[in-house]
Amino acid sequence: MVYRMLGIIAAALLAWPVQAQVPNYPVRPIRFIVPFPPGGGTDTVARLIAQPLGERLKQQIIIDNRSGANAIIGTDLGAKAPADGYTLLFCLPASVSINPTLYQTLPYDPAHDFSPVIQLNTIALLLVTANVLSVKNVAELIAHAKARPGQLNFASSGNGSSAHLGMELFNATTGIRMVHVPYKGGGPAMADTISGQTHMMAGPMIAAMPHVRGGRVRALAVMTPKRVKGFPDVEAMGETLPGFDASLWHGVLVPRGTPLSIVQRLNRELNEVLRRPEVADRMATQGAEAVGGTPAQFAALIRSDTAKYAKLLKDVGLARSVSQ
Repeated sequence: MVYRMLGIIAAALLAWPVQAQVPNYPVRPIRFIVPFPPGGGTDTVARLIAQPLGERLKQQIIIDNRSGANAIIGTDLGAKAPADGYTLLFCLPASVSINPTLYQTLPYDPAHDFSPVIQLNTIALLLVTANVLSVKNVAELIAHAKARPGQLNFASSGNGSSAHLGMELFNATTGIRMVHVPYKGGGPAMADTISGQTHMMAGPMIAAMPHVRGGRVRALAVMTPKRVKGFPDVEAMGETLPGFDASLWHGVLVPRGTPLSIVQRLNRELNEVLRRPEVADRMATQGAEAVGGTPAQFAALIRSDTAKYAKLLKDVGLARSVSQ
């Protein structure tokens, strides 16, 4: 009888952390760290979800833009915040899946300093070509580049950027060799692609589509396995290269140690926000697709992308190439 009672007590103690609740959460405003400046695509998505999330939680969500160092400054601030549910961190592949291999050192460890909450969306990179380049689709580009090894180039917003690595993944997948021309930002890279100084570049659809519609560059393909809902006439790279995926994503993290009940509450409320038609439709206009799902699914995505980009950065000689 005694042993049976001890067993019941032990089982209850083991179960307690999982079942523990944080009563009345939240009772004050919540800070949402966005490691990019106001006005950009990432900031737009953060603000798009912040208002309806605040409505559901009945508390104000305060956007805290902390830009700099390829998202390192804001991400580090999130890693060191109290694990009490009152600090959320906006993230993307650069901050948690690319930087750990790209930089010699980081002040935070993505694998140990955060608890994933939810994947918000996937975002298609759009490959655009200068009008001086005659190719009209992915198959023609591959054939054209293979016949001219090292003669074609592509612009990007900088070494190690998602757009840069998307094109390096394209090179590695097809076996072609194009020269990378890094710029300090997507604006200058696009300007030289428009002028024909560079042959092509990849970038977020929201930034590239105005130039496509204006006839200044040609939309060749979205760098995704399938076509994007908001732009069904643009070819998907996966149609020529099955399984190819250089898409981006946005997500939400909290500091490691945040109570499980809070993580689950935030996940539940954010899933409901993403189901709102006005949120999904607004994302679609930016070439993004609302995703949602569980914290475990988001954790698996982060691990998968970390491994993918670690291999790619090593293959192109960029691993541990950048110092703080």
